[in-house]
Amino acid sequence: MKVIIAPDSFKDSLTASDAAQAMASGWQRVFPDAELILCPMADGGEGTLAAINAVCAGEWQQHLVQGPMGDATPARWLWLPHGHVAIIEMSQASGLQLLAPQRRNAGASSTYGTGELIRAALDMGAEEIILTIGGSATNDAGAGMLTALGARLLDREGRVLPSGGLALRDLATIDLDALDGRLRHTRFLLAADVDNPLCGPDGASHTFGPQKSASAAQVQALDAALAHFADLSAALLGTDHRHEAGSGAAGGLGFAAKAYLHARFQAGVEVVAALHQLADKMKHADWVITGEGQFDRQTLHGKTPLGVAKIAQAANVPVIVVAGTLGEHYQDLYAHGISAAFSLTDGPISLEDACGHAAMLLEARVVDIARLIKSSMRTGLGT
Repeated sequence: MKVIIAPDSFKDSLTASDAAQAMASGWQRVFPDAELILCPMADGGEGTLAAINAVCAGEWQQHLVQGPMGDATPARWLWLPHGHVAIIEMSQASGLQLLAPQRRNAGASSTYGTGELIRAALDMGAEEIILTIGGSATNDAGAGMLTALGARLLDREGRVLPSGGLALRDLATIDLDALDGRLRHTRFLLAADVDNPLCGPDGASHTFGPQKSASAAQVQALDAALAHFADLSAALLGTDHRHEAGSGAAGGLGFAAKAYLHARFQAGVEVVAALHQLADKMKHADWVITGEGQFDRQTLHGKTPLGVAKIAQAANVPVIVVAGTLGEHYQDLYAHGISAAFSLTDGPISLEDACGHAAMLLEARVVDIARLIKSSMRTGLGT
């Protein structure tokens, strides 16, 4: 029996590698002779650097940058010297995990620190930058990133705008005279965990603003502010990227990367899967096990289980999902190559306890699944 184990991280509890190990331990308790291939995955959000480094073995770099609310924040990124490639995970500099819940502010948070990491990569001589975006604390359409790279965003009086997405409603002029010239000679690949557009009901503000503390009124104001930024950007650049897949990723950072950095968009899970050569590893596999913290309808927009399932579906391999929680409409994923989905817990439990015992719970749930499969094999119902 050949089993591919390819989970994402479980937010606030397990890295993708830890999750894969727990799953493997559970399976081996029932099938000790199974061939297990562990492929820790990521989709562009928090943990993507670690998943990529497990395959590429790059050199870690660290810089002190401005966090999402302006605090000095140490942020790591990955350097692949042989190809002059930098891999930057925006959540390292501008991620939601950097702020306690009471400090989250969707209207004022900034991607400036992500721009500082890009500048550091350019200083290293980067010819290509893979920008993984997800898990952001921001909703500024990448305005802070552009400012760190030399752009000036001015109001009608010629004053520099303050940080944050809400300030974009007062934007009158986008001055690119001092934008870092090295950007023109650098290739950018945008690896995102969602495919939302910039604006509208499925856009950055409406979809992700509330988890970053935005009230209903602020969501409306942010959506209008980002639309205004897109209007002025389209007038300046001659192209409008607001409706494209991934433009709403990371609070709209995807939009700025496409419009101003000419970034090519690809689902983050596809980037990591290609590095893992996941499609080749799935050949002749009997089962695939994947998972993430929250498995729900949002998974359809580019999260790890969907990406893994697409590859498995092409190889005609059944996919099992084990998630921290099964959210609303998770059953919709059954039409996309998911054979079955299971929750980590089997009864009421606090979030703190679930996170603290996630590895044990994950291993136990996989034991249950493997026992069911073994039983079906004995009765001739399974493979």
